[in-house]
Amino acid sequence: MANNKKKDIDELFAEAESQKIQELKADNLRILRQLDKAKNKKADLIDAMYEAVSTNLRTWDKPKIPKPTIKKKQKTAEEIAVAILSDVQLAKVTPDYDTNVAEARVVEYANKIVDLTNIQRNAHTVKKCAVLVAGDIVEGELIFPGQSHLIDSSLYSQVTIDGPRILTKFFDILLANFEEVDVTWVIGNHGSLGGRARKDYHPDSNSDRMLGKIMDMVYVDEKRISFMIPDSIGDNHWFGIADLGKNCRFFVWHGDNVRGHGGFPWYGFGKKLMGWKTLASNGLMPDFDYAIAGHFHTPTTMYVNDIRLWVNGSTESYNTYALEQLASMGRPCQYLLFAKPGHGVTAEYLVNLEDV
Repeated sequence: MANNKKKDIDELFAEAESQKIQELKADNLRILRQLDKAKNKKADLIDAMYEAVSTNLRTWDKPKIPKPTIKKKQKTAEEIAVAILSDVQLAKVTPDYDTNVAEARVVEYANKIVDLTNIQRNAHTVKKCAVLVAGDIVEGELIFPGQSHLIDSSLYSQVTIDGPRILTKFFDILLANFEEVDVTWVIGNHGSLGGRARKDYHPDSNSDRMLGKIMDMVYVDEKRISFMIPDSIGDNHWFGIADLGKNCRFFVWHGDNVRGHGGFPWYGFGKKLMGWKTLASNGLMPDFDYAIAGHFHTPTTMYVNDIRLWVNGSTESYNTYALEQLASMGRPCQYLLFAKPGHGVTAEYLVNLEDV
């Protein structure tokens, strides 16, 4: 009887496994038919890609992330960690930068966010981290002539393999050390699929946006993290507003629409921000207290009247193009701010990633 019972259990497992395989085959066949039907319809191809990712994620048993225990400081107002992530240029190759170095620096940035937050926690309760993703997380293939010779992986690998792997490590570290993580994610120019000739592409056809959507799908069952990713209906929604409370509204955009004067964009930033602030005061766009950008790979901060701007650095290092054409080169770094709702930004760090 024992042998017959074991045989019955084995048969049940075999039947369940066979059923799962049949379901996966049916899903794959449906996706292939959808891709074939889409052909050159770019928006349909993007929808088919998201469906394929969603199907594969159903087979991934992602482990639960333990919720941290954070001691609340008595009689102190709560602060929010504001991490700025931009210009990772994931597959870019320079004399000392590639996908492996990018991964190490993104993970190190997450660890330093935790270390610096623990310092702040000596005086304030910090339970939440807001991550402002300011574009160019991936490196396109057609942004400038000869770019295909300066990357170590395809756009497909960046968006569906390397990017999700690296950013899952990044967000898992934050979730293990903060009770809540809110992500505001905007696109960069290096995410454009069509490169310089991208005018015929749908505004949503940006691989930065695709990667953001995939990360949202990865964490769909994790209630302690949220993603706000502006998308487009007939227009390119290039900015986002991270509203962290009174006096803590951050205008987030990549910065590629800012023109430099003699190679230095500070006049261009001032002109843009004053114009947007005027539009906001007239109710034509959301109002904001601070501004966050990337793109220029050179960290800086400036005041434009009552607007404080931070231009983020990059995780990249030693760019020969910047050396030759701009006679300038940034160091690998990212900004980390702390803000108190009702008061504003209370502290800022420029996190050095050069040693990784």
